[in-house]
Amino acid sequence: MKRLSNLPNSRLDSPLRLPCGIELKNRLVKAAMSDSLGDGRGNPTDRQIRLYERWAGGGAALSLIGEVQTTPSFPEKPGNLVLGPLSDKVGLRCLAERGSVHGAQIWPQLGHAGALAHPPISSPKGPSPLDVAGLRCAGMTLEDIRALPEIYAAAASIALQAGFGGVQIHAGHGFLFSQFLSPLFNRRTDAYGGSVENRFRVIGEVIDAVRKAVGPGVPVGIKINCTDKLEGGLTEEEALEVVRLLDRTSVDLIDISGGTYFPGAPASSDGVSASGPYFADFARRAKSVTDIPVMLTGGIKTWAEAAAVIETGSADAVGLARAMVLEPGLPNDWLNGTGGDPAFPVFDAPAEGAVTAWYTMRLTALGDECEAAFNMSATEALKLYKVRDAERCEHWCSHFS
Repeated sequence: MKRLSNLPNSRLDSPLRLPCGIELKNRLVKAAMSDSLGDGRGNPTDRQIRLYERWAGGGAALSLIGEVQTTPSFPEKPGNLVLGPLSDKVGLRCLAERGSVHGAQIWPQLGHAGALAHPPISSPKGPSPLDVAGLRCAGMTLEDIRALPEIYAAAASIALQAGFGGVQIHAGHGFLFSQFLSPLFNRRTDAYGGSVENRFRVIGEVIDAVRKAVGPGVPVGIKINCTDKLEGGLTEEEALEVVRLLDRTSVDLIDISGGTYFPGAPASSDGVSASGPYFADFARRAKSVTDIPVMLTGGIKTWAEAAAVIETGSADAVGLARAMVLEPGLPNDWLNGTGGDPAFPVFDAPAEGAVTAWYTMRLTALGDECEAAFNMSATEALKLYKVRDAERCEHWCSHFS
């Protein structure tokens, strides 16, 4: 970590009151990541519970558990949690309790991978059928779509019963609701395709159902793309219209990010400045069309960048992902005025997926509290990551068959 000294005062430590009345204790959020620390049966593990406890103890106002599946039928990976009838309720309660120490909030990110569902344990379905290089899926029926609000509401109810403080609906990064919003992947000609309002329709229906399930006093957030970074995909102007539509809903926090995980799609960092928040300009535009608090996620690596996001009014909260994998106590380091900036590793020509695998395996080390001894190359991490996923696929198929 690059040490800093005598950090000037900033608004990072000021509370943020959400429309539902809940207050986040500061402006620093552990953004959603696919931590891949479930047991392969959709349940939390001891190391996952310890990981979120460490982030709460490290000063994060809110930790978002990435890729928590609303159904086991369309998971992103076999290490995802699942909120459903077979869930380990005791384990979920433990995760919720220990992930909310020191006044922190912890919310599951409610997801459905759609066309990006992991093929070894799924038969992917998206808004429209696709058959392109590296990706094939069936199209959803109207019955499939109309079932989604109830599926999400049921998952949100389980989250609330387990003691989580709120939920975030995942509509970014190329997963199901991001697919609905993107004209590149949503080619429907019914009420769920065509105009931005139609492509948003199912998201609005899900928000209404989730709000009804959790009540008016529980935070409901959403993560959206400001761009798919794909030719023919969601544009920033269309994304701004999505924000306008969200402004009419009961959402409490809009998390702005971008990019997709479709095969061949550029990473969020491609085509943008090598340093600094990737989507700050869009977040600033989003704030001009909504009164709902906005969170900015992506590319924020230093205290100065995080502080500037809040001071300039670009967003109301800052989402930190890889920075908090490198330094789980980063919020405290920054907020106590004598902290430092994380030292990001540099990878030499890594294979596709290797960098993500490296950060994922470091998450495992954090959960085991052995990160000081973590000295794995990106190539080694990718190999171990694939072996672990293959083992979990067997558990998943056996448990959910």
